[in-house]
Amino acid sequence: MKRVLHIVGKMDRAGAETMLMNLYRQINRDQFQFDFITFTNDKGDYDDEITKLGGRIIPIIAKDPISRTLKLTSFLKKNPEYKIVHAHMLLSNAFHLLAAKNAGVRHRISHSHNTSNGKGGVLNKAYERWSLLMNRNLATFRVACGIEAAEYLFGNNSNVLILKNAVDVDNLNHIADNSRSYIQEQIKGYKPDSYLNILQVGRLSDVKNHKFSLEVMKELKSLRVKFNFLIAGKGPLESYLKELVSEMGLDDCVSFLGVRTDITQLMASADLMIMPSKHEGFPVVLVESQCTGLKSLVSDQVSTEVDLGLNLVKFLPIKDPKIWAQNIIKSKTISSPPASIIKNKLQLAGFDVKANAIKLAQTYNSFQ
Repeated sequence: MKRVLHIVGKMDRAGAETMLMNLYRQINRDQFQFDFITFTNDKGDYDDEITKLGGRIIPIIAKDPISRTLKLTSFLKKNPEYKIVHAHMLLSNAFHLLAAKNAGVRHRISHSHNTSNGKGGVLNKAYERWSLLMNRNLATFRVACGIEAAEYLFGNNSNVLILKNAVDVDNLNHIADNSRSYIQEQIKGYKPDSYLNILQVGRLSDVKNHKFSLEVMKELKSLRVKFNFLIAGKGPLESYLKELVSEMGLDDCVSFLGVRTDITQLMASADLMIMPSKHEGFPVVLVESQCTGLKSLVSDQVSTEVDLGLNLVKFLPIKDPKIWAQNIIKSKTISSPPASIIKNKLQLAGFDVKANAIKLAQTYNSFQ
């Protein structure tokens, strides 16, 4: 059995981490076992499951990227059983690949999960240029969640394995079929069936643009639309957003659900999901939502590759809350396709995690 070392920040329920867990659950663990370098002592959402599956959580605590690189180099030199290092932290991959190279690790994978780092300024742009150069020079193998994410981190003419943010199609279909009334039955404060159930899933951070979402909800309320807005996730902006809800007079129609293990059930019983993100790579939550048949309004800053051709995703600019409110109202007239068509579409398009786990194992096995 080979142990593969994955470099992550923390194994919380975020997009890249969820994709990685989907693969971990499916890969042949008699052949490959996953261990995870994290950069915090705080417990991650997936840590207990990782331990049950036989993986290790290895925290490296450092004050700055240079110290982190030195500590990671030292760890890898002391643990030569790691022949494969698989880094998932976009621009920060540069430091982790450098550590792996300095430690003599032969197979160094850089995995792109985003189409932008979302930061401006002279210093940030200089760091971005350096990191892109280092990623391209130090990675011995390149993986990306989509074409746009590949082009961002590796350039236009790169040899990159496109490993789509796949899901367990059969399992999601089964859960969804049995969860159509989940919100009505399980969520405290749910209002009558005549109300629209609108869902947003993601970390409560600036990039996810919850402030804009609340402006949309304020517009809906002014139009006398009856709705429940359910926010699933946690993050640094939680207190600010709760204050904003009160200031906007939305306390009676907005619920903060925190981190959830029942996202599939929520999606299966919601009427619409919104994602007004300022930038994204290839959000796995949008694959999951389409698998459950949920319609979504999505920022035009999200890669269009995420639209699986099921008429369930509509892209909008994040400029005018009124336009989003109008499209939310219009969405009530759009029907979802049958589950059999959704399942077939996802499998043919390469979004079944079982097939992707086999592809990843074949990649690891190809390394000599």
